[in-house]
Amino acid sequence: MRKILTLIVLLFCFQIKAQENNSNEIENSEEKIPIKSISIGLKIGVPNMASGTFEYVLPVMDNHIAPYVNYGAYDIQIDQTLIDLSYSEFGAKYYFNNQGKGFYAGLGISSFASSLKYTDLSLSGGLSGTGSVDLNIDTTILKLGVKTGGTLYFSFELGYGLGSIPDSLTFIGTSSNGYSESVTEEIPSIPGIGSGGIVVGNIGLGISF
Repeated sequence: MRKILTLIVLLFCFQIKAQENNSNEIENSEEKIPIKSISIGLKIGVPNMASGTFEYVLPVMDNHIAPYVNYGAYDIQIDQTLIDLSYSEFGAKYYFNNQGKGFYAGLGISSFASSLKYTDLSLSGGLSGTGSVDLNIDTTILKLGVKTGGTLYFSFELGYGLGSIPDSLTFIGTSSNGYSESVTEEIPSIPGIGSGGIVVGNIGLGISF
């Protein structure tokens, strides 16, 4: 009976030791999983339309912080207005886990620079003319998003840019015969831009390594 009890105790001890070793192996394997700290991709949405993006997950603070930068430029025409736009944004994301993926919150600063060319202005005396003016908007971006893991990633973001945006612009309009006068025009309906700020919404695709 004593030998049987001794054998049972020994088997129990071996089982505990085996479980400890297995647990350590799992922890070690998890620790060895490399973080894909660099991400490069493309975002499509508003107000950026299409822009390139770069992100780097910092090794400090347990891989929670990731500085990022976005940039894009494009031309559009709205009614009789030609618009040359560029959008840049930089800031930092806070990932809620320590793998550089999953859900995150973001804080950044955006610069929306545009050159507007009005091609059909109404001037005095029944004249028509053209005129150009710049519209530059700086906002503070607050957003939430999610990013998948793996070498090929997908992302989705939704947020808002807080800033002061004018309702109209005053500039000089010139007719074909050289007559000029000051005119005031409303801002065209640029996607994502409202009177109180900028709506941020996009989907992204890229690679991480």
